[in-house]
This record gives sequence, structure tokens and C-alpha cells, in this order.
Amino acid sequence: MYLADSRNSSAPTGRRRGSFRSGALPGTVFALGTVSLITDVSSEMVTAVLPLYLVAGLGVSPLGFGMLDGTQNGLAALVRLVGGHIGDRGGGRYRTVAAVGYGLSALCKPLLLVANTLPAILVTLGIDRTGKGLRTAPRDAMISLSTAPEHRGRAFGVHRAMDTAGALIGPLVAFGVLDAAQGPLAGTDANRGYDAVFAVSGCVALLGLLVLLLFVPRRIGGRMRPADGPLPTRLRLRDSLALLKDRGMRRLTSCAFLLGLTTISDAFVYLLLQRRMDLPVRLFPLLPLATAAVFLLLAVPAGMLADRLGRRRVFLVGHAALLTMYGLLSTTSGAQTGLLIVMLVLHGFFYAATDGVLAAATAEAVPPEQQGTGMALVGSGQALARFVCSLTFGALWTAWGDRAALALVTIGLVVCTVIAAALLRPSSATPQGLE
Repeated sequence: MYLADSRNSSAPTGRRRGSFRSGALPGTVFALGTVSLITDVSSEMVTAVLPLYLVAGLGVSPLGFGMLDGTQNGLAALVRLVGGHIGDRGGGRYRTVAAVGYGLSALCKPLLLVANTLPAILVTLGIDRTGKGLRTAPRDAMISLSTAPEHRGRAFGVHRAMDTAGALIGPLVAFGVLDAAQGPLAGTDANRGYDAVFAVSGCVALLGLLVLLLFVPRRIGGRMRPADGPLPTRLRLRDSLALLKDRGMRRLTSCAFLLGLTTISDAFVYLLLQRRMDLPVRLFPLLPLATAAVFLLLAVPAGMLADRLGRRRVFLVGHAALLTMYGLLSTTSGAQTGLLIVMLVLHGFFYAATDGVLAAATAEAVPPEQQGTGMALVGSGQALARFVCSLTFGALWTAWGDRAALALVTIGLVVCTVIAAALLRPSSATPQGLE
């Protein structure tokens, strides 16, 4: 198993070692962060209006929308494995695969202008999720390969902060476009505003693709080589899946999967907050914006803290914050503004302390020539586990009520966190990135 060491051949060859010791992040990280920011503005513009467009505009039932959304998220998790493997082949085709992914997502936005039936919408959203799945692992591989190992937590923190900034801007842009398109001079067509959002979103997505092609180098740090020899020219799928034979990598993937099984979706969290706090419906859209704002503010400090104190500690503290939020949510009743703020801060800190930190840890646990596959294996396992958790939580809520469902998930998170802490405790089998 390759063990990253910034003083040896693992450092990207295209950068001077002195620049890494100074703590400077490579331009590639900021370029990819800009691409993600722009793309998230485009994606969140559509996400902000899509439920209302489908349910109110096209008459899709809420159950149908939920199944549609769940299926697309599951598809993205599976396609991520394909994107990671293809990106690793031939010494690293990360930018090419990422460009295809961003291009597919950009293509689907104008297609929504002509997709007026549920099957057509299903195909269109499938294209978007396929693009998202293809680009995620190669993008994270480019970040890890362009950054010195001791700064990867900060690098992923910077990227996630820029990505989250796009998630904050997107709904605001969608609101402005929708308001302008449905103003007093817009006519009586109710779908005119949605069409305007889809059209502007497509243009923004193309801008993100252009930034990727112009400012992200085709090869990241030259041809990365492990310490014991040259890169293979072509990796087989069997070689990629063999990563799970390594005990440390298997433990890391298992922990991500286990903890994902007890992480309910954000939509359920916000619904529970609205019910517990008796929030007016008009304030509901502000809840995800608050979480994203905290994530944006804390992503970089959490990444730097993980580089300094150890990613295992920060990763587990993040899940302890989520557990605390679940506990508060289970015992809360009635409007309490201060407590609401505390829970939203805990929710945002959970993402800041786990999302980029897990990616940085994965980068340390796999050889450089298999960065894409390693990112995909861990990320897909976590995403599929969260998808299963959401389905299970919804079923438990329907059968026994939201309080019982949340109590069971909270107990499950306690158990899974204890198991993860045991699996990731420092030892010869612990993945280096989580030490």
C-alpha cells in the first residue's frame, strides 16, 4: 500500500517542494473550486424550483417525486465508480472524464425546456445525475494529486467551501430569474419563469465547463508514481476493486458505509426542525441556506484542524456533532430560536468536519494511480448507505411516527460511531489519512 510522504516522490512533480512547505495551495485547487462554484450555482437554480415545477406545474405526485429523486441519487452513486475507474486508466484521464461529466450536466438543463412528461424528465435528470457521478471522483483525485499530503485537508476544505458558496448563490439567482420572468410584463404562462430558470442555468453550466477546460491542466503534477515503481499504463477493473483487499482501505470504506446508514437526509432534518419548532412555512427555505452558510464558514478551518490534529479525530468529532443535533431534535418541542440556531450550526459543522476530511483521508489510503477509484469506492459506499437510511427512515416515520424513527436512528448512530472509533483507532492497519 502506497503511503504518502511529501518529502518523497509522492509530491506532485510539477511543483517545487518549497512551495508546499510554505503552505501554499496549488492553483488547480482554486480552479476546480471555481468550476464547482459555478456548476453548483447552475445545479441549485434547478433544484430550488424543480419540486414546485414537477408537482404544481406538471402534476407529479409528491410520492412520485420522492421516488424519482431517490432513484437519481442512487444512479449517481453507482456511476461514480465508473468515473473513478475510467479516470485512473492510462495514467490518469481525470480532466477528460470530469469534462464529460460537467458537459452532460450542462446538456440536461436546456433539455428540461422540452421535457414535459414524466418519462422525459426521468431521462433528463438521469443524464444530469450521470454527469455528476462521472465527475465527482476524478475531480477529487485531481485535488489530492495536486496537493502535498500534509495540506490535503485544507485543500478539500477550500474546495468544499467554494462549492457551498455556489449552493448558496444558486437559489438566490433562481429566485431573481423567476421573479423577473413572472413579473407584470411576463404574460400569463405559468411555466415561463421555470423555462427562464432552466435556460439561465444551462448558460451558467457551460461557463463552468469552459473554466475547467481553460484553467485546469490536462495532467495533474505530471505522471504520478508510487515509491516502488512506475505507474501501470492501463488499470483493469479487477485491479481497482482489489483496493478493498487492503485491510486499512476496507476499514475506511466500512466506516463510511456504517455511518452513512445512520445519517438521514437533509430534507428529513429540515422537516423535523420545522415540526419541532413550529416554524412558519415561509421560513422553511432558509434552513438549508443556514446549514450551507455554516459549512462555508467552517470547511477550511476544519480541514486545517484535521491536517494538524489528525483526520480521525476531526471526522469522529463531526459525527459527535450530528449525534448531539439528533439528541436535541429528539427532545425539543416549541419555538426556541436559540436552540434552532445551535442545531443548524451543529448540522453545518458535521458536514465541514466530515466531507472534505473523508476525501483527504481516502487520498492518503490509496496509491496515486488509483486515486479516482479510491474516492469512488468510499464516496459511493457512503452515498448508497445514506440513500438506504433515508428510505428506512421514511418507512419508520410512516409506520411509527417521526419521534420513534429519530430515536432509532440516534441509537444506531451511537452504535456505529463507537464501532467506527474502534476500527479507526491508530494501528498498523489504520489508513494513514485518518491517523
